[in-house]
Amino acid sequence: MSRIGNMAIEVPKGVTVDVSERNFATVRGPKGELAQQLSPRMNIAHDGDTIAVSRPTNGRDDRAIHGLTRSLLANMVIGVTDGFEKRLEIQGVGYRAEMQGKQLLMRLGYSHEVIFDPPEGIEFAVEDNTKVVVRGADKQQVGQVAANIRVSRPAEPYKGKGVRYQGEQIRRKAGKAAKVGGDARRGVISES
Repeated sequence: MSRIGNMAIEVPKGVTVDVSERNFATVRGPKGELAQQLSPRMNIAHDGDTIAVSRPTNGRDDRAIHGLTRSLLANMVIGVTDGFEKRLEIQGVGYRAEMQGKQLLMRLGYSHEVIFDPPEGIEFAVEDNTKVVVRGADKQQVGQVAANIRVSRPAEPYKGKGVRYQGEQIRRKAGKAAKVGGDARRGVISES
């Protein structure tokens, strides 16, 4: 039994959910409108302020898609009411970010500035010149835009400089080992 798939989705006031006969879902709310094609095999029942997702059989494919369909629909409802956000941190001497209109402008140690234009439905915010917030209604789009920003200069393992998710732990590596004195390649060590 899918524990996630069996949970009912609560629809808050001010949110309208329309599901067509082929399971094309459209959710409208205060933060915008989201539309997505869900699996046509799943049965979606909309009763007033709750939505229930059920599967037609206990076959392997239906069990695999049951929880996914419920999660996608629940994320659409959460997205149009509260929205989603991803937070990124910038570390490094001289590394910083700022807003230039709606664009995100970042200085990451390159000879040029890295500029990101927000796609439709996404907005950026900068806190303390080193913290970037990506907000939007579509969870997948917010995560993808945050990943694209992170890829512009991923945190490197020696000094930890770069862009990382907030709270992300970077596994650090030791730098070059100091030369021991003498000819270390032949195993001869001089004692000075």
